[in-house]
Amino acid sequence: MRKLDHKFPSVALLLVVLLISSKCINNVAGREAEDDDYEDEFDGRTDNTEMNEEKKHNSAPLATDDNGIEITYESPKYDIANFYFIDHFDDTEMSQKLWVKSQAKKDDIAEEIAKYDGIWNWEAPQRIVWKDDVGLVLKSKAKHAAIAARLVKPFTFTENKHLVVQYEVTMQEGQECGGAYIKLLSADPESEDLTMFNDKTPYTIMFGPDKCGNDIKMHFIFRHVNPINGSITEKHCRKPKERLEEPFKDKLPHLYRLVVRPDNTYEISVDHKVINIGSLLTDFTPPVNPPSTIDDPQDKKPDDWDEREKITDPTAKKPDDWDDDAPPQVPDANAAMPDGWLEDEPEMIPDPSATIPEDWDFEMDGEWEAPLVDNPICEKAPGCGTWKAPLISNPNYKGKWRAPLIKNPNYRGKWTPRKIANPDFFEDLNPYKMTPIASVGIELWSMSNNILFDNLIITDDVNVALDYATQTFDVKRKYIEKKSDGCADAKKTDAIQPDDISNADGGNGDKNSNSKKKKSDLEVKAADATETNAENEFPDDESDSKDKDLTESFEIEDGSEDKDGEESDVDAKKIGAIQPNDIRNDGGDGDSSKKKKSDVEAKAAGVIETDVLDDDTDDKDKESTESFEVGQGHKGGEEDTTKPRKRRVRKDES
Repeated sequence: MRKLDHKFPSVALLLVVLLISSKCINNVAGREAEDDDYEDEFDGRTDNTEMNEEKKHNSAPLATDDNGIEITYESPKYDIANFYFIDHFDDTEMSQKLWVKSQAKKDDIAEEIAKYDGIWNWEAPQRIVWKDDVGLVLKSKAKHAAIAARLVKPFTFTENKHLVVQYEVTMQEGQECGGAYIKLLSADPESEDLTMFNDKTPYTIMFGPDKCGNDIKMHFIFRHVNPINGSITEKHCRKPKERLEEPFKDKLPHLYRLVVRPDNTYEISVDHKVINIGSLLTDFTPPVNPPSTIDDPQDKKPDDWDEREKITDPTAKKPDDWDDDAPPQVPDANAAMPDGWLEDEPEMIPDPSATIPEDWDFEMDGEWEAPLVDNPICEKAPGCGTWKAPLISNPNYKGKWRAPLIKNPNYRGKWTPRKIANPDFFEDLNPYKMTPIASVGIELWSMSNNILFDNLIITDDVNVALDYATQTFDVKRKYIEKKSDGCADAKKTDAIQPDDISNADGGNGDKNSNSKKKKSDLEVKAADATETNAENEFPDDESDSKDKDLTESFEIEDGSEDKDGEESDVDAKKIGAIQPNDIRNDGGDGDSSKKKKSDVEAKAAGVIETDVLDDDTDDKDKESTESFEVGQGHKGGEEDTTKPRKRRVRKDES
């Protein structure tokens, strides 16, 4: 019993330590989880219910509408019965099961590049609008890459059915040489095994953009089957009249749509704009139907057949006074040498100041000669050296004599072989009825990587395709264009700008300073920033707002005083004033009135959480200010978090 008494304090102490450690670990883990959620979900809101709802739906609200309200991305809704194929790629697990990567090799090519070893991945675009909007990305360049997926149901070309193919492409790195087209693989035994998908796999239609150098194409190729002998010929659509450079260099998503109708007409559009329309019967090379007659291969031109319309006049003779050798120009016989011309002085003389290089080797380099320079004596004279009379036109010049042409009396016209019936003639009046489609594939060679494919659909209803585009491409491009249009206004705020923030104003700032900041640098500095260094390093800028493009300040409500009994308005400005990236200094001190946006944001992020004003006003509002008032509990420059923060609304916002 005595031994138990001795051990009990140690056991009790151990249990207490374990309980405290467990609680501490849970608290730390909870804080880390909260920090991670804060970094991932932070967008200026404090509504935890909305954040939880977003997490529940696995959303990523990065875009906003015209009213500044966040647009939560949702994968498009659809009825599978309306589609022969559909993949928005957002459900990565399901999409990866659908697509099959090729393991084939190309024929007639070097072994080291024959394999289809290009890398495919499912990921969000580099310029994220929504993180959950995933696409199929070709990651590698200078490699053969192929991937294919089976249709939900085969597509057959019947009399009352349209073929509508629609998909998005984003050239995230631009494109100098390569394609982003797709192939609709034929229902054929050779295309059954998708792991062997290659450039020779039978396809029915190839459609999409292609570029190499200045040669830009919008492919629409269909393979036509000869109804007589079964041979297959590729029919290439004529080029559109409009140039299509932008999709290859602007790095934005673009929507490509092909519509083929049972009346043998087609329509190609880019971003809903029709760029090419025509007929399968008349607008393809070679034409679908061969000519009914051809040249007789056995017919030969007679030896005495004269095709010359005109001949030289055999009776013409060259005049006796015609001089073929007369030059076109001769020296002017009336010209005289100007007075003061120095015939005995050369135009160039050896440089008198030149010396033999120390490393000159006479045996190897030969005799050294000074370089020639202009003769200084000739500078004030009309000229130096041998004088020559200027040239004038030769009045006796006539050129080479040639006999004039006359009509050929033996001319029989241009010879052409006689026509015979084409033994291979056929007339297919409905080329729309192509080989049925069983799969869709992407088979490329590209000199650029990170080509993103998204929202690929095949349907027989144009309205279904348009409705699908409104849920996907249209929303995406509308936000991107809105963001692009408001780029100048965005710089007025303290929001983190894209990586490439440049000082385009050419002000008085340090030209050697780094004007580009990566977001990762901002986050690192924000984590280390403190209230003290913010006060020490932030400029106490109390100049008139007309000297700035924009200022944001935090004001203390009337009656709030610091510990010394003085109003803390100035201190608040030291802490919270955030300067834009490019504040112009119209005559002031460049060091005090210009702050790089990245440094200010980094420090401000560690001091106080600010609301971002979505300023869509015109240039006249550039001098406007935003101010935020802190509750009356603010003392000594420290914020009382128990009081709600008030936001002062500008006149133009009301």
